[in-house]
Amino acid sequence: MTTRRPSAARTAGLLAATAVLGGLLAGTAAPALAAAPERTALRTTVRETAPATVTVTGNGRASAAPDLAILSIGVEATRPTAKAAMAAQTTAAETVLDVLHGQGIADRDIRTDNLSLTPVYTQNKEGDSKVTGYQAGQSFSVKVRDLARTGQVIGAVNDAKKDAGRINGVVFDVADPSALRAKAREAAYQDAYDKAAQHARLSGHRLGRLVSLSEGESVRPGPGAAPEVSADEPTVPLAPGEIEEQVTVSAVYELI
Repeated sequence: MTTRRPSAARTAGLLAATAVLGGLLAGTAAPALAAAPERTALRTTVRETAPATVTVTGNGRASAAPDLAILSIGVEATRPTAKAAMAAQTTAAETVLDVLHGQGIADRDIRTDNLSLTPVYTQNKEGDSKVTGYQAGQSFSVKVRDLARTGQVIGAVNDAKKDAGRINGVVFDVADPSALRAKAREAAYQDAYDKAAQHARLSGHRLGRLVSLSEGESVRPGPGAAPEVSADEPTVPLAPGEIEEQVTVSAVYELI
């Protein structure tokens, strides 16, 4: 068998084609390798430092003369049976309500806060407890919108004592506390701002934007005791004083 060798021209052509193909492959790989650092750079994130903040608490107060008195009035009756105790309590409550209406107190200003019926126990010589009766009671909240007549209303209720007429306490207030609360809130906000500005100055910063603001519960006046007086007294010495509203806010500011 005779083996034919490729001619010199054919061999030269094959080598040239191989060189061209190799160049094309090298040219394709080069951009891919060059682009790799760019993709890596895009995936790199820069972490920003969070701004410093200051948290402060502001307190605000506002006061005004009261224009409303709220009386706590109770009636009680003790009888041998529950039915008799409730009946006596009902009579006493009706007596107090009649007195209040006679003093010009409107129905909308009278509210029953509590109604109760409890057994009364007596301990014998042997130390045993036995139910010997029942006590029925009812308490009312009464708004007196004319402060000048508060003493007269108290005296009239105390004078109606037929198991009735016990003044448990009196508290003075304002009928519409929204305006007073708004003034206290404004003072609390200003107090918080001033504190934050001072902290910024002391730390070498400037005060930035307000991040958050929250308000706590406002503080209202508490009840005070009222004396027992007769309705024959022309006036009852009461000292309403001033009603104070207190508001607390918590604020967070940025420091720049």
